Amino acid sequence: MIDLSLQDLQQMIEDQTAPIAVIGLGYVGLSVACEFARIGFQVIGIEQRQERVAQINQGLSPITGEEPGLAELLASMIASGRLRASTDYHELTNCRVILIAVETPIDEFNRPEYLALRRALLGMGALLQPGTLVIVESTLSPGSMQKMVAPLLVETSGLTLSRDFFLGYCPERVMPGKLLSNLRSVSRAVGGMTTETAQVMATLYRHIVLADLDLTDCITAELVKTVENAYRDVQIAFANEAALICEAVGGDVWKVRQLVNKSPFRQMHLPGAGVGGHCIPKDPWLLVDGVSRVTSGIHADEKLADSRLEEEFSPTLIPSARRINDNMPMHVASLLAQSLAEAGLSLKGAQILILGFAYLEDSDDTRNSPSASLVEVLQDHGAKVIIHDPYIQQFQGEVLARAAGCDAAVIMVSHSPYLALDPQDLRSVLHWPILVDGRHVFDGPALRKAGWIYRAVGQSLESMQA
Repeated sequence: MIDLSLQDLQQMIEDQTAPIAVIGLGYVGLSVACEFARIGFQVIGIEQRQERVAQINQGLSPITGEEPGLAELLASMIASGRLRASTDYHELTNCRVILIAVETPIDEFNRPEYLALRRALLGMGALLQPGTLVIVESTLSPGSMQKMVAPLLVETSGLTLSRDFFLGYCPERVMPGKLLSNLRSVSRAVGGMTTETAQVMATLYRHIVLADLDLTDCITAELVKTVENAYRDVQIAFANEAALICEAVGGDVWKVRQLVNKSPFRQMHLPGAGVGGHCIPKDPWLLVDGVSRVTSGIHADEKLADSRLEEEFSPTLIPSARRINDNMPMHVASLLAQSLAEAGLSLKGAQILILGFAYLEDSDDTRNSPSASLVEVLQDHGAKVIIHDPYIQQFQGEVLARAAGCDAAVIMVSHSPYLALDPQDLRSVLHWPILVDGRHVFDGPALRKAGWIYRAVGQSLESMQA
């Protein structure tokens, strides 16, 4: 390959003649690959799961939840020949732009686990050609681009950063159910190792993003991504704690929330049965980890008279929010135990129907599912669990058939089919009229009045009897 300057690469990107590779064909990577192919780029997707590669190359989407337009776009792009998938990293040698969209989970100690990212960097490093632009879209702990990604690519490629190859960070801002819509309409923080690199990255993303592209540096882009999801997590934790307070003092959090949000500049989030997905349960810990590896700026040779001022900063709000949200499935289990006790039953030996196993309504995404946490708790207490989810193959089927013979039902996800579920139909097949609502799907007072043993997150029994 002929070495390219950054200006040459920018021209190829403008002309859509720069071949693009996307490493990782999950929710983000597959959507990004399809979008660049739609615009006219030649795109190769690298994915380690052979069965997923085969499915994609047949024009079939591996994402089975409600994802408007994606299945049709994928089929069209495969048929056009502008998109194909492979497990072979050698396909990267012809590419001028490489996007990395692999998972970046946390381990049992809430520390970053970059196994997939390191695998991708090592796989491409030895094959990296001069004049290539590498962009990481995966969420990272602040400082990771400078301290891990750049050194690893320099070491494995033997190339010089920002001279032989160019590196940037542009975190995704999408969610299941709105992948293509979010890609096109949500602004992006475009972080480059140099200002010139960020400008070329913006040239690339302008092909598919209709919203603002804010040019910045890598550390700012890393912070933007982790801070915005930590913000969501903290706000949800506040709503969940308010819900627990309402239950304790005899209130209804849904009525409280409605009235709170009438006040200017208030936007209380939705409480619920837990927080799941790939981002919100994880990204706050990535943000905190970025702090744990640096000091507060007070050095040993700058001793202060007051020793209290020498203490290093340690985040407390964000970890507290994480604990609140992680505990919500346990709280749902407690509501279920109270409801069973009202009927003279216990969790041990009870057969419980769990409605919804994805973390998000009308999605098949089960990553960090609160339902999984609830199932584990219930089974630990001797309950038998039956799961239904219309979007997950192993849990599909007629919901009433799954409910037949169960002692109680718990709504964990507000899937559209559950919103249309007639409570009386459900009651006709349950052993007991016991329902715990983790997502405010049903009218609690009406069900209590109709004879249901009903409990819900954020609603006290007193509020439902008023």
